[in-house]
Amino acid sequence: MEDARLDGGVMCPVATEDVWRQLALRTSQADPFCSGPLWQLSFHAAMSPRRPLYIRAEDEAVLAFAGQPLSDGSLALTPIESHWLFGACLLGRDAPAVLESWLAESDTRHFSKILISGIRPGGERAAQLLRRLEKAFHVLHFADGLQCAASLKDGLDGFLSRRSANHRQKLGKAMRRAQRAGIVFERHAPQTAEEAAQLYARMLAVERESWKGMAACGMTEQPARQLYAVLVRNLARQGLARIMFARHGETDIGFIFGGKAGNVYRGQQFSYRETWKRWGIGNLLQVEQVRWLCEEGARRYDMGPLDGGPMRYKEHWTEKRLPIQSWLLLRR
Repeated sequence: MEDARLDGGVMCPVATEDVWRQLALRTSQADPFCSGPLWQLSFHAAMSPRRPLYIRAEDEAVLAFAGQPLSDGSLALTPIESHWLFGACLLGRDAPAVLESWLAESDTRHFSKILISGIRPGGERAAQLLRRLEKAFHVLHFADGLQCAASLKDGLDGFLSRRSANHRQKLGKAMRRAQRAGIVFERHAPQTAEEAAQLYARMLAVERESWKGMAACGMTEQPARQLYAVLVRNLARQGLARIMFARHGETDIGFIFGGKAGNVYRGQQFSYRETWKRWGIGNLLQVEQVRWLCEEGARRYDMGPLDGGPMRYKEHWTEKRLPIQSWLLLRR
């Protein structure tokens, strides 16, 4: 068995990781990055390292679950990333059949509840999954989500053409103003754990002086601090982190970071010092990150959940809406 590539105490054979990543990209997930091993296993290492993992990989199927002890002594299966439920824990055309077969085996009968995330409602795969499971399980609707994304077709100009005229006008004004003020944008694609740690320390320094840091609700707080530390390190080990700083003189005034999965980029966090709020640093970082991604040939910019409140800003940046559901299975 070849050594695992991911850091944080998670053991996953490279061959399994490769199939997992490929199926996450090939099977039209609402969130391909968060359906893959980088996000799922980074979450496990940082947030729930003691939970047993149940991962099965075949040519056209990956099942990726973690065990969760219940108060009655039985065991539930949940997605490995079980907090936001961004990713799909069943990947590949054969996944429903493989799951049905596995749950019929005697050594899985102690799983009294199974939570499945990342289901695209109304599709043939959802219908196939329901047909295969409803004889042995009560299938209950558990949660809904809505992911958002933007096409990067035709580069930065194409991306901006799909934004509103008012939004483009505001961006243009902010970009000219920033240029006159000497604000510059610094790109980083770290390749080592050491680089990742140095860049993460810079991000945390900015975050502490953002509104999130001052309200103690950002990634300077645990467990988010540990989660993103592991994620940035794992992304760097595969050269997939994309980190950008906005700088004024020798000072970092904002940052944006995310990771790539194939030609899809998934944003994770961005922040800026509260004293620079009126300069629109967050918007400028979004534009400059898209510029960089388009130069690299990326085709899609995923921005995660669109659920109102502070996430409303994503409506201006995206045109794709991708609904997902989670189902709870109870043994009959």
